[in-house]
Parts: sequence; C-alpha cells; structure tokens
Amino acid sequence: MSDRENISWGNIKFKGHSRILDAMRGVHINQTLRAAVKLELFTLLAENPLTVEEIRIALDLHGRGLGDFLDTLVSLELLERDGNGKDARYRNTAEVSLFLVKGSPQFIGWSFEHRMQVFEQSWGALAEALKTGKPVRQDIRESGKDLFELNYQSDEGARTFVEGMNFGQLGSFTDFAREFDFSGCHKLCDIGGANGLLSILVARQHKHMKCISFDLPALEPYALKKIKEAGLSDRITVLNGNFFEDDFPRADIITMGNILHDWNLEQKKLLIGKAYEALPDEGRMVVIEYIIDDERRKNTAGLLMSVQMLLVTEGGFDFTAADFDSWARESGFKRTSSMHLKGNSRAVIAYK
Repeated sequence: MSDRENISWGNIKFKGHSRILDAMRGVHINQTLRAAVKLELFTLLAENPLTVEEIRIALDLHGRGLGDFLDTLVSLELLERDGNGKDARYRNTAEVSLFLVKGSPQFIGWSFEHRMQVFEQSWGALAEALKTGKPVRQDIRESGKDLFELNYQSDEGARTFVEGMNFGQLGSFTDFAREFDFSGCHKLCDIGGANGLLSILVARQHKHMKCISFDLPALEPYALKKIKEAGLSDRITVLNGNFFEDDFPRADIITMGNILHDWNLEQKKLLIGKAYEALPDEGRMVVIEYIIDDERRKNTAGLLMSVQMLLVTEGGFDFTAADFDSWARESGFKRTSSMHLKGNSRAVIAYK
C-alpha cells in the first residue's frame, strides 16, 4: 500500500502511512542501535567489510536473525552493504565510523548505553513532569543542584556530558564555521564553550580569527586538551568563569551553542543583555539551537528538545526566531536574522 492510498474506518479517512506506528517503531530502532553498540559491531567493521557469516563467527552469535538485523541497520543508513545474499559485505557509514568505533577521537560508545538509560528514565516520567512542571531526574530533585552542577562534579560525568554534546553539535557548528560571514571580525568568544569545539572549528576555517572558549573551571582540562590536539593553542584561549556572575569577555562575535534553552526567560534575557554589553558597535551575537519554527508546526526536533528541557531543567525551554528577535531588541540590538544549519538547527544572529 502506498502512502497515497486512503483507508476508511467508519467515518474516518486517513493515509496508509501511520504516525502512530512510526512512533511505536521508534522503540525498535532505538533497541536495534543499542544492540549493535553492545555487541561492538561497528568497531568490528572498522577495518574491513565482512559477510554475515564472518560477523557471526567474530562476535560469537547464533546466526538466526542476524541477516535481518544487519539489513535493518542498512535500511536505517547505519551500515552500508555491497552486494546481496550470503556473499554480501557490510561496512560502516561515515557517521558511525566517527562516533561509534573505538579509537575514534569522537567515540561516544563508552557512554551510549548510560545516556540511553537516562533518557528512558526521564522521558518515561513525562506525564509526571507535565503535572508538576518540575524536572523528573531523581538526582536533580534530591540534590537541589542544576543539570550542569551534577554533570560536572566528577571527571566521568563531565566527559560524558561534553562528548555527548559534541555529537549533537558537530554538524551545526561545522556549518556555522563554513557559512557565516566573518569578514571584518577578528575575535570570537564562545560562551559555554565546553571543550572548545566551536572555537576549534572556527579557527580552523578562518586563519585570521582568534577565539575564546569561556566556561566553568571544571571544563578547562577538556578544552585545553582538545585545543592542543587540534594544534590551535596559539589562537584559542580558555577562560574560566560563570556566565551569570561574570562579565563576558569582549569580542567582535559572541556565540552561544545550545546554551539559552537551558534557562528560564529572565535568565535568557540576562545572558542576551550581557552579550550586548560585551560587543562593540556592529558586533554580533550568534545563538545556535534547534530553533522552533515561528508557526510551531514543523520543527519536531526543536519542540522535542523543549520538552526535554522540562524534564531536566528548572525553567528551560526552546524558542522561535521571533521570540529571540523580541528579546534581542529589548536588550538594545538593532535587528536579527537567521541562517539554516545542518539537521534541524539554525543560527539566530543579533546585530548591535
């Protein structure tokens, strides 16, 4: 049945494609990927493409269902396959090679299952959060600390959080570094810079730019290490501070990547105002987020991210470009614009 064929049920008519079934299949997809990570399938395929039988032997599997499992990963574009039948060979996609193969600089597999369990716990309590308006993570409720205080109180927690953020931000930050007009600018300050990813991408792409990665002291070791590995210690400075308590470093461009959505409206306006004060005339503030479309109908990823903020923060929420325009003008910015980035992300830009 094609998606164009209509089905009648009583007085109801709908297309054969079911959004309800799609949502239910999301569980299947999640567990398929988790199984592949647990089995270290992607690391096995890092060196050479393998057949079903070669994979079965290497991973000590029974064999029943294995071909279907591998072809499911192909259909999800998590594996690629050369040929058909028993002699077909399976290999990793570029994305999988980057993030799910042990030894890759961007490997997140060591934290993948933990993160999935945290997501299951928090999203499983969504109905409760909608009733109370409070975050549902037990450690947040019991400690009275915010998400970042908890994540940064141990080295492992900080590393897990930062690398997980890098996974979600790499595409949009790369797009921004390539497509944004940096002419006439010489210094960028990334507020909440974590391990310096955005600064690294900008400095690599634009040799005239110097960058500051500004974040809490707990993130400094990760930023210094990543910047040194990138060979950019001469052009990227790491500064410690609390962006609510301390003045922002002065720069031609101030960026915030997935920062504003963590905070309530009063805090959002405070951060925008601090950016305005730190910028020169003609300076620009750039916010990179899953910006919700102004009609609030299309960017499902942005809307889901805002629901995520309900689950893990005291007052955070995502927003539209029109919302940002209103807040920026209130702080004194002359105008705003936006640019599309990879996936569902956008950059909204305020001009002083």
